[in-house]
Amino acid sequence: MELPVPFTAGILYPGYSAEDDYPALEGLLGGDIRLPLVHTLMREDAHRVDALLDIGSDDVLADGARQLLEHGVQSVIWACTSGSFVFGPQGAREQVEKLQAVTGLPTSSTSFAFVHAAAALGLRRVAVAATYPDDVATSFVEFLQAAGLEVVRLSSRGIITAAEVGTLGRDAVLEFAAANDDDRADALLMPDTALHTAAWLGELEDRLGKPVLTANQVSAWEALRLAGDRAAHDGLGTLFRKGTGGERNASLE
Repeated sequence: MELPVPFTAGILYPGYSAEDDYPALEGLLGGDIRLPLVHTLMREDAHRVDALLDIGSDDVLADGARQLLEHGVQSVIWACTSGSFVFGPQGAREQVEKLQAVTGLPTSSTSFAFVHAAAALGLRRVAVAATYPDDVATSFVEFLQAAGLEVVRLSSRGIITAAEVGTLGRDAVLEFAAANDDDRADALLMPDTALHTAAWLGELEDRLGKPVLTANQVSAWEALRLAGDRAAHDGLGTLFRKGTGGERNASLE
């Protein structure tokens, strides 16, 4: 019998809110997959542009990456959507390049993970249900559009802090998704890594009848893709059932 291949994909996570999604994902993935996580510095918990630029600054990420390397990781992902797309497409690209210079490993961010996941599923039109304030949510839409995706609907919940987002439970998450889907969309995207979704990925897709991509889900998928995992995994939505493709490339292809 063929034994499962061990993969260790590192997670850089800002502050404390829904970081427990990653051990939950690790448990659902099973086998020898590990998702060690390091918390990066969050001087101010705010979905506000100036605070997000600080959260995703080079020195903050480099400090976290050096700690993560102690876990023997094969890849690294900056698991913060707003703390990457707020820099704009080129700035987010430079952020990953600088982080990869520190890690020496295949490295990406959640914003690029959404783009790569959409491409893997062949998505063209998406709806976005964002927990962010309007201006931050609009920046995410602009990031997606720059990557060639058509956003047919944007909904923003207007929550300022990651801590508050992390308190949203199952019913609230399912209702938020269902209320903000669009019949024209191939999938619904939920972009905040502060939002718990790992335990409800199957329910989200059953409720909407289409793929749902969530921030912690695509972050884990991208990190495993970059680590070289080729396997399909059940119980984590359409994206993981398709598998990662297993290419150990940087995020910027």
